[in-house]
Amino acid sequence: MSNDPTTPVPASAPAAAPASAPAPDSPFRAEPGDRDLAPQFVLPLVVRIERAAPPPRTDALETAARAVLVMLGDERSTGDGAWARAMRDWQDARIRKVVRRARGAEWRRAEALPGITVTGKSAEVRVFPPVPLDGWPKDLARLQVSGTDLDDPEPPAAADPAAPVLWMNPDLDMSAGKAMAQAGHGAQLAWWALSDGERSAWREAGFPLSVRTADPARWGGLTTGGLPVVRDAGFTEIAPGSCTVVADHPALRR
Repeated sequence: MSNDPTTPVPASAPAAAPASAPAPDSPFRAEPGDRDLAPQFVLPLVVRIERAAPPPRTDALETAARAVLVMLGDERSTGDGAWARAMRDWQDARIRKVVRRARGAEWRRAEALPGITVTGKSAEVRVFPPVPLDGWPKDLARLQVSGTDLDDPEPPAAADPAAPVLWMNPDLDMSAGKAMAQAGHGAQLAWWALSDGERSAWREAGFPLSVRTADPARWGGLTTGGLPVVRDAGFTEIAPGSCTVVADHPALRR
């Protein structure tokens, strides 16, 4: 899986950022800023991968993206909630997400820690409140980052055009963990770009979304169409500045 210190950067700043979105001088900056000198936090995600029954890749990507949204929309993550300070500290610096894998007793120990488990068709992903980059809980720190990859037994069905779609770059070959983290970044950028009412509607609907690889012929238009774009910081797997995901939410289409 992926240790993914990635910087999501929209292709162009929204005309009016939501009130709870971070200030421009932080996760949206392509170059280092003052907040890069602040203590760094990471959002841990753990995907359950049992040896005999690993989840399909697309299901895992979609479940990871949904897990990020569930964490962002949870009442404990805002205001005076139990996780609000950690969420603020995390969102005030580089938006790092790390995806690790667990099975059996490892998964049961992870489930015992404070967090939220999100299930897809068969995938299970547990998301935890942000932790310091060098201060992981023991039962999460021991989990593997790399090793197991995931495949789709059958090609995924066409995405529902009425629902949000996270379009993956067709020219990049990413591990499942890296792609899960990138899908999470895309979902988060979409969340930040929405109004409070649009966020509430998405949350109440259960955060429907699809993750699909874009048609190469459409990719250029997607990255220049004003939708939120994730650009990788280049610490793992791919070149710095690579566009990895375009967040295509119906409310953001022009």
